[in-house]
Formats: sequence, structure tokens, C-alpha cells
Amino acid sequence: MYASAGRKSNNKNYKQHNKMNEISNKYKDTLASFERLLIIMSELREKCPWDRKQTFASLKTNTVEEVYELAEAIEEKLNDDIRKELGDLLLHIVFYAQIGSETNDFDMKSVIDSLCDKLIRRHPHIYGEVKVTSAQDVKDNWEQIKMTEGRKSALDGVPKTLPALIKAYRVQEKASGVGFDWDNPQQVWDKVEEEIAEMKEEIAKGNREKTFAEFGDVLFALINYARFIDVNPENALEQTNRKFIRRFQYLEQTVAADGKKLRDMTLAEMDKIWEQAKKEE
Repeated sequence: MYASAGRKSNNKNYKQHNKMNEISNKYKDTLASFERLLIIMSELREKCPWDRKQTFASLKTNTVEEVYELAEAIEEKLNDDIRKELGDLLLHIVFYAQIGSETNDFDMKSVIDSLCDKLIRRHPHIYGEVKVTSAQDVKDNWEQIKMTEGRKSALDGVPKTLPALIKAYRVQEKASGVGFDWDNPQQVWDKVEEEIAEMKEEIAKGNREKTFAEFGDVLFALINYARFIDVNPENALEQTNRKFIRRFQYLEQTVAADGKKLRDMTLAEMDKIWEQAKKEE
């Protein structure tokens, strides 16, 4: 019996060893490429006047720009551009880590180790004994674990500089993660209609200040409703922006081809071409 148990244990260890070797071989080339990038970044900081001059603050704006360029590539479904933009974003991450290492505050290793520790800690259903039945369970656990990590508010971690629409969506998500939420979409839509009615009332009164506030409440309620019907409001709005731009440019080109100017046309004439643009799509 003991011999059998020993064979089982050895067999298990053998399988685990093989699995680790398999994983190691799978990422061998990737790790070599990453090491090459770290070496290049170190050399650039040492030898290139421009790279040597950069700081956290000087890189910040460019980093934000890179994120938007990545988002655009994703929106356009351009896989080659996504690959390139991911590379640009990775460059910034490595750049920040290199600067941090020069001041002995942090380095690439500590950045990666911290991330790995966080991922393991926040996935107890994978690395612990917690049981989950859905993706929502995972999200709820994630938010609860955050609160045990020293955060004073469930809304901590939402950047103050986020665009307002995205910020509204994120704070609603986080509030929902700790149970502060409506029960169903109809309740949320009722709130949308309530806010619209209040805005109309203030418009009718001519109260500019309260109209401003009520308009914000309408947008916030609509974003909340979008969350309940599983629509990302930022992506939905961007799709509509692109659709409007596409149709308006069709209008401009059609009018120009006829030797006319938009300013000299009636709204009815422009609307006829607009409908034609919709049919072309």
C-alpha cells in the first residue's frame, strides 16, 4: 500500500514537472524578446539624449495618446495596428520601470511581481478554495477583496481625470459591486424618465443652473440603464459618432460634387441626401 502511494506521489510530481517544463518552453522565446527589450531600454537611457531626458511627467501625455491609439485600432478591428500599438504601450511601461529603477524606487521585476501577487490574491476561485458560479461572482469577489487591501471607499481607484462618461460607468459598476444597485432594468428606466421630466420642468422655468444639473442627472441615469442592458455607453456613443461623421462627410461630398454649398441649401434638401447616405450603408 505504501509503495502504491509512493508511486502515485512520484507520478504526480513527474506530471507537474513536465507541465512546468512545457510552460517554460512555451514562453522561452517570449522571455528572450522581453529581455532584449529591457536591454535596449537601458541602453537608450544611457546613450540617447532624448530618452535620457524623459521623466514620468514628460511621458504621461504620450502614454495617454498611445492608449487612445490602441483603442482606435481595436475599434477599427485592425489586428496589425493593435499589435503595433500594444508594442508602443509596452515601451512606455518598460520606460517607466527603467526610470523607477534608476531612483531605486521600483523596477520591472517589482512591477511584475506586484501584479502577479495581486492577480493570485484576487482570484481565490483559482488559487484558493472560493467557489464561483458566474463572471459576476468573480467581479463581486474582486471588489470585496479590494476593500480588504486598505481602500477606504469602494470608489477608490477610479481616476479623477477619467472622461466623465467613462467615470460615471465605472463608479456605477463599483457601487454595484458592493450591493448598491437597482434590482432590474425597468426600475432604472423609470429613473431615466423621472430625470427627463425634472429636466423639462427646469427648462420650462428657464432656470439655467438647475437645467445644467438635471441634464447631468439624465446622462448619469442613461449610462446606468446602459449598464443594466449590457451596453457599454462609451463604445455605443463612439459608434454613433463615427456613423454621424461618415454620413455628414457623404453629405459634404455629394453637395460639393453638385457644385453647391451646404450653407445655401435648405434643411429638407440636406435631409434628402442624408437619407441617401443611410441607404448607401
